[in-house]
Order: sequence, then structure tokens, then C-alpha cells
Amino acid sequence: MIQNLAAYHFVAIDDPDNVAAWLHGLAVEGGLLGTVLVAPEGVNLFLAGAPEAIDALLAALRADVRFGTLQAKLSGSAVQPFGRLKVKVKPEIISFRKPEAMPLTAPARAPEVAPAVLARWIAQGHDDAGRRLVLLDTRNREEFAHGTFEGALTLPIDNFTELPDALAPHREALRDATVVSFCTGGIRCEKAALWMRADGMDNVLQLDGGILGYFEQIGGFGYDGRCFVFDARVALDPQLRPLQDGVAA
Repeated sequence: MIQNLAAYHFVAIDDPDNVAAWLHGLAVEGGLLGTVLVAPEGVNLFLAGAPEAIDALLAALRADVRFGTLQAKLSGSAVQPFGRLKVKVKPEIISFRKPEAMPLTAPARAPEVAPAVLARWIAQGHDDAGRRLVLLDTRNREEFAHGTFEGALTLPIDNFTELPDALAPHREALRDATVVSFCTGGIRCEKAALWMRADGMDNVLQLDGGILGYFEQIGGFGYDGRCFVFDARVALDPQLRPLQDGVAA
């Protein structure tokens, strides 16, 4: 059994090249494959390998005070879904190019909604204050084609940087709603929610842990289909089972 790790953590990193080299060494030592992105704003990891190797990497990361609270999402597969290891240093761990959406410089983190709370809101059709609920998918069209929350607002984008322009025609219609932004694991919906709130949409929240976190805690209630992932598994169902479990990417 292969264990698959998805994790990100926003934290100031003043030596991203050194951190990248350190993580590369940990991954190689554990025989892990996948992608690691390091930026001055944090880290973003998609790795797979033996469970004990994943555990060792997480233990090493959390032993560093900068990554002590890093949260991981784990799922299994029969084979390794990655074909190689890539470790890169980039300006952002997910490119958005909006200074007001940088978590390290924002006045506060965008308010979040726990999966259990969102499930309750979906069941009752509104939030706890009686406001109508709109689920905003911040992923691209290739991803939401595999599945999304029932009735979610999806945008015809190919790249995350296109979201602001694609959202513009919908903003007026969202004024009376509680908007919950969501994505695969939480990183894009966190940046999107920060940008929207800074841009005057104070009715926007983010889904804590993204779709994968929702699947872990709730399952598929209110969700139609699978969650696209960026490796050879293609997509995961609400039980975190891969659509394909064969050749590595």
C-alpha cells in the first residue's frame, strides 16, 4: 500500500532554497515521489510512498517550529501515482498574483467553515443565520468536470489567476448570500477568500481543509462525483478511493 500526502502551510520562509534542499533530501531518503513547492510564503507538498516514510517526513517537518502545526491529508493507493520527484522554489506556493491575498501580510486569516458545519448548512439550505448558501468552486474547469458540490457556482477558468475576472459578473447576485469558497485541499480557497474579502465581499468564508478534508470528515454528502487530483489517480471518490490505480504519472 502506498500512502499519499497532500499538505500546505503558510509561514514565512527566509531561506526557501535551503528548505527546498532539506525537503528534497528527506524525500530521497524515504524513497518518496511527487511534487514539493517552496516559497517565501510557505510550502505545498504532494508526495507518495511507504507509510513509514511519509510519517518520518511529517515528523521531521513538524519538529521545525515553522511547520509545527502543518496539517496533512492522507489517502491510499495500490501503486505509486507519481513517476518522479520534483522540488521547486517559486514566488508563491500557488500563483494568484494578488498582493491582498497573501496570507502572511493579510490583517487576518479569512474566516473558515468546518466540514461538519457546512454539511449542516447544505442540509438545511442556508447558514445558521438563515442566509442563503452559495458554494463557490475556485478550481478550474478540468477539475470540476470530475465533480463538485451540488449546485455550486463554477467558473470557466483554466488557471487560478483568472478567477477575479470570471467572478466579476456574479458579484452582485452574491451580495445577499453566505459564500463558501472551496478547492481541493484548501490553499486556493484560502487565497480566494482573502482576496474577495479585501475586495469588499465580506460575506465570503473558506471551507477548512477543502474537498479532501470534507471527504475525510463527512464523506460525500452534498457532493456530486469525485475530486480531481494532480497525479495518476486522476480523481478520488468521497471514500478517498482513486479513479485509477495503475501507471504512475
